[in-house]
Amino acid sequence: MRFLLFLSFGATLAVMSQESDTPVRLMIVEPGHFHASLLQRDMYPSIAPKVAVYAPLGPELIDYLNRISLFNRRAEKPTSWELDVSTSSDPMLDMLKERPGNVVLFTGKNLGKIDRINASLDAGLHVFADKPWIISSKDMAKLDHALETAERKGLAAYDIMTERFEVTSELQRIFVNTPEVFGKLEHGSAADPAIYAKSIHHVMKIVAGVPLKRPAWFFDTDVYGEGLADVGTHVVDLVQWTAFPDQALDYRKDVQVLEGKHWPLKMTKEQFQQVTGEPLAAEKLDYYCNNSVHYTLRGVHVKLDILWNWEAPAGAGDLYEATFRGSNARIEIRQGKLPELYIVPTRGRAGVFAAVKNKINQLQTQFPGVTFNEQNGRITIPEKFHVGHEAHFAQVANRFFSYIASPKSMPSWERPNMLVKYFISTKGVELAQK
Repeated sequence: MRFLLFLSFGATLAVMSQESDTPVRLMIVEPGHFHASLLQRDMYPSIAPKVAVYAPLGPELIDYLNRISLFNRRAEKPTSWELDVSTSSDPMLDMLKERPGNVVLFTGKNLGKIDRINASLDAGLHVFADKPWIISSKDMAKLDHALETAERKGLAAYDIMTERFEVTSELQRIFVNTPEVFGKLEHGSAADPAIYAKSIHHVMKIVAGVPLKRPAWFFDTDVYGEGLADVGTHVVDLVQWTAFPDQALDYRKDVQVLEGKHWPLKMTKEQFQQVTGEPLAAEKLDYYCNNSVHYTLRGVHVKLDILWNWEAPAGAGDLYEATFRGSNARIEIRQGKLPELYIVPTRGRAGVFAAVKNKINQLQTQFPGVTFNEQNGRITIPEKFHVGHEAHFAQVANRFFSYIASPKSMPSWERPNMLVKYFISTKGVELAQK
């Protein structure tokens, strides 16, 4: 079944005048995760407004269509997407057969995602795929093949690492790599790691103003992965992106995954039905989404806790905290109402703070209004830079679109470091399951 949705007035003429001139003609296959709709929260000059959608007819597709409709009908800066929707039992086959676009977006089920990515790259399509690309280390060879195919064919293949665009993470990376402030990265130990990060997500939440409905398969870790294999990829990525910026890492030589643990979030059948809209046969569900992993990266001890709670307290949201320990200072992201950045000197306080103030002055072009409070060591960040998780999708999308225009502009370290990231996330889960 195929149907064309005109979700805003005047969209047809816009498509006729723009579609041939825009470099990106987007195809979305099975938008089973809300991240698919967040990519379309804004319009982009480089994307044709007409988007081809391939999915089975069901609640996941309907939820996606509702979200796009809300974007098109909102009062402030409404979007003007036009959706060409094809419903069938084999959306991937139909997409590859028709190929009305040149870029394919994958979100949703993670089991088998790498096979769909490889099939798309083999067909000459650019791929923009939500994390994670793999949830098992046995698929590392497939991941390597996908990245090699993209490089050989001059295609852009990118996973959606939105957290690199969070302002506190950007500034943490800058100060960790300012020797006058940070000194040298410590190696730490198993008992006292040099890098520690904690991430807390919530099952029940509001996204783009609408209560989130999650598909039942979201809670099947064989299909979607445990917490470390899924959202944990962001944290693993931030560690290596911050500690070893613009450096190519080798997962065979630079990484040792030493320990992994997991434990369940216990959900009642009422909670399961509330978030999925579907009944749960048992009285409760042990959802194995909580993970802890300890590994070394070029000899530096790293410990991560990837956690899920049912629902955030009123006024709060997801949480990310991270500490990098250097010979001069610790650079810490702490969670307040918004994430905040702190400089904690461990020696030479006066020299460290003088170096911080000097760096702050240099950053005024990039981050105007950022200041430093010597009393508590906090970097004060103007609220305009805290754009939020939903806005990060547009930022990472624009980066991806630049790689479509010039595939060779993608940094050479992205490919090996993507392999490192997924090696750590999948091995950590496998150690936990043993």
